[in-house]
Formats: sequence, structure tokens, C-alpha cells
Amino acid sequence: MTWWPASRAAADPAEAIRAVAALGFDAIEMAPEALWPQIRAAGLAIPITGGHRSLQDGLNKPENHERITSELEANIRKAADNGIPALIVFSGNRNGLSDERGIEICAAGLRRVTATAQAYGVTLCMELLNSKVDHPDYQCDHTAWGVRLCEAVGSPRFKLLYDIYHMQIMEGDLIRTIRDHIAHIGHFHTAGNPGRGNLDDQQEIHYPAVMRAIAATDYSGYVGHEFGPKGDAVAALRQAHAACAVEA
Repeated sequence: MTWWPASRAAADPAEAIRAVAALGFDAIEMAPEALWPQIRAAGLAIPITGGHRSLQDGLNKPENHERITSELEANIRKAADNGIPALIVFSGNRNGLSDERGIEICAAGLRRVTATAQAYGVTLCMELLNSKVDHPDYQCDHTAWGVRLCEAVGSPRFKLLYDIYHMQIMEGDLIRTIRDHIAHIGHFHTAGNPGRGNLDDQQEIHYPAVMRAIAATDYSGYVGHEFGPKGDAVAALRQAHAACAVEA
């Protein structure tokens, strides 16, 4: 569960954290650092958090590598100190850059920090986002591009954050893609499409089938819900939990 929907469970952050735990969730991710102790105290894990600034202005610009390297190295150490196993990274927008050149530049930037990530046991996960609706011109917008980047980086500490909502918009064929590329996936996000809302029967993704496909692989990580709850937030979170609590 990401903090965005989790925070809607109650007006007070401490109450929201307790509500998420009571609903049966195991984790809250991407929460403000000030809340990490409260999340831990509630018995919840923190699977992933942000690794560097700027989604649009990311790793596909060589001039950003010095800044992003500094930010990632600091955040890798902080993540390790706080038991957080993964950090999110971003390609940035294309701005006319070819896909081939984007892979080369991103790989060069990531190789600057993979040794540190390996040493501290933290995985860097580049998020797959749609460039059709929510993030125009974002470069890492197809699984195939992300997989090629993983191969170019060549480190077990670099994987993809496969956002099911975003990839439904860009390419569909979710289950086959997940099965074929699970070795390169380090984290998942969910949301209903269209609208990035509840995981209900008013949107087109059949989450129980997708979750069963994930459960049938050797993936042992978390699936984070990243949607804007409609109506009663607690009811929406409860519904999301039920939709995804499946067995292979």
C-alpha cells in the first residue's frame, strides 16, 4: 500500500497507519520519512521509497548523473539503515532522445551506483509509467525498453517497478508480459483503469487473475496499491486487499 491511498484512511496519519494495519495490509511504502518509525511500530514493512528527485528530469540526461549518483548513494545507505530493500528511479522524459541512446545514458548512470546498491543490499527499481495519459514523453514507458535497460546495466540490484495500471494503458497483455519478464521485475503497483481509481468492477483490469499470475512465479516481493480511492476510502482499501489476496 502506497501512502497516497493509505493516508485517506483517516485524517490523522497515525490513525491512518493503524487503519491500514487493521485491514490486513503488510506494508506502507513511499511515506514521508517522519512516518517511518510509526509504520514500523504498527508492524508494517516499508518495501520501497523514492531514490532521487525529478521524474521528468532523470537518468537519461548525462548532466544529471552527478546529482542523481549523490542522491542515490545517500538514499541507498539510508534505506539500508531503515530496512527498506528498494528505491525508485526514473528515466526522465525523452525530449527528442532516441530509445537506444536513452538506454545507453541511463545504463551509464545506473552503473555508477550499482556497486553501492549491491554492497548495501538495496535494489534500484526503475518505474514503468504511461506516456499516453499521465506522463507525456516519459521514456521508460514500455516493458521491452525497461528489460533492455536491465540487460545493459547487468546487475541483480537493478530491476523494474512494473506498474500494472500504467502498462495496461501502454501495452496491455499484462499476464503474459509479467510471466515472460518476472526476472527483471522488482516491485509492482496497482490502480484501476481508466481513472487510476478503485480496483473494482467499474474498471477493466481483472486483478485477481493478474495476482494469481504473479503468485505463480517465483516473485516474493510486495504489490503496492497506488490509486486514488473513490467514495469511502477504507471500503476502497478493503476491496483492493480482497481483489489481490489470491493464491496461485
